[in-house]
Amino acid sequence: MDEALEVVDLLADSGFESVIVWLFRLIGLLAIVAGLGLWLLTDVTMLLWGGLVVVGLLLLVVPGLLLMAAELLG
Repeated sequence: MDEALEVVDLLADSGFESVIVWLFRLIGLLAIVAGLGLWLLTDVTMLLWGGLVVVGLLLLVVPGLLLMAAELLG
């Protein structure tokens, strides 16, 4: 966990933290849309589209929380 926080702290110090957070949020949003599209348009198992939606939600929330934790702890 310390190594992950060090990487996040390095990104925060470089000044690109907002760009990287928004990149992860965009990828998360695309994963959610892909999961919903699979659910509505195809006949695949719930595990696949549900997993995409959950991963997308995590990508929307976690990067911002990691950077906030790095700023508070660092």
